[in-house]
Amino acid sequence: MERSKAHRSRDSGARELGLLARCLLPPCPSSFLFVPELPEVETFVRDIKPKLLGRSFLEVRLSHDDVLRGVSRRSLVSGLRGARVAEVFRRAKHAVIVTDRGRLVVQPGMTGSLAVRSLRAARNADYAVLRVRLERGDELIYRDPRRLGTLLWLGPLGWEAYDRSLGPEPLEPGFSPAGLRRILARSRASVKKVLMDQRALAGVGNIYAQEALFAAGIDPSKPAREVSPSAVRRLHHRLVRILRAAVAAQGTTVRDYRTGSGDRGRFQFELEVYGRQGEPCLRCGASLTATHEIDGRVTVFCHRCQR
Repeated sequence: MERSKAHRSRDSGARELGLLARCLLPPCPSSFLFVPELPEVETFVRDIKPKLLGRSFLEVRLSHDDVLRGVSRRSLVSGLRGARVAEVFRRAKHAVIVTDRGRLVVQPGMTGSLAVRSLRAARNADYAVLRVRLERGDELIYRDPRRLGTLLWLGPLGWEAYDRSLGPEPLEPGFSPAGLRRILARSRASVKKVLMDQRALAGVGNIYAQEALFAAGIDPSKPAREVSPSAVRRLHHRLVRILRAAVAAQGTTVRDYRTGSGDRGRFQFELEVYGRQGEPCLRCGASLTATHEIDGRVTVFCHRCQR
């Protein structure tokens, strides 16, 4: 019996590891849509964390199954019902809600948002895919009008595999210029692609990779391992500074993104290259160039300032 349980546990862990590997693979070019990055997901987490800690989930309602990855409706609902929240944090572009039964991992899509609302306000929350009633009132709501996000329910083995498969967090104290240099030195791919690879560095996407590379004066198409040590130091400093500023501004609203309270982010007013193709460079005045050749996405850069 114990041996059978061990086999089932290993099989479950293997399935979760395969699932997570698929979740971390870069999407095909036809599916390149805005996905909330580190600052946007951090904003969601900071909003919901104080409202969830120590509270238990009561009623659970899921409107659609197509947001689930590797878990059935029955397993998710039964796992969440009665679970008590122990911690809430962000890992990469995911919000992680830790309970005494498992971890709910939410990757918001282009139109996704997480919020805790009073029962009265929750009644008016349209496009709510997941609703979780909390003890002492309120509801945790995951809204996703286009249902482009994903929900995972992970046990200990699945979480361990997930965490191992991701790169370091750029806002953690241990993330250093030397660490970034080691990441870049391992790859012949473009420096922009490496910055956006969640297996190499967690949380950075198209917006903040473009902004950091412009601020550091680095051509986004340059092979990562050819970036000089001095340029890596500049990139590290600019990337951390930009991410911190974007978190303070509650993220970037370019289309659908709204904070948990429904407000627009403010970092879009600080963008220097993203979305500005054809406009003058804010440093040299040259027309900003856009290309799809680096990774299939639109990448905007200055051919004079970025080498």
